[in-house]
Amino acid sequence: MYAIFEDGSRQYRAEQGKSVIIDFRAEVKEGDKLELTSILFLSKEGNAKVGLPMVEGAKILATVVGFPRVKTMTQKFRRRKASKRLRGHTQPHIRVMIDEIVG
Repeated sequence: MYAIFEDGSRQYRAEQGKSVIIDFRAEVKEGDKLELTSILFLSKEGNAKVGLPMVEGAKILATVVGFPRVKTMTQKFRRRKASKRLRGHTQPHIRVMIDEIVG
């Protein structure tokens, strides 16, 4: 059984018992429970439900497991100009464990 859900402007595939890295949600802590209700597609034992635009009554129950952080560095350098700029960016993501897919 798997489901495709939407969070923000991205779509993710979720299976029960697996983890998914999604965009940051405001004010969540490790161990918090999330309920994702924007289910676009649901497949269960060969039967598929396609939402128009969402599958009615379907939801995903998930638990926040961690906060993976990757720092991206950008450096601009102009030779012989005594000019350089170093900037960093950290994209906020959360890792969730899919507990149950209710359809």
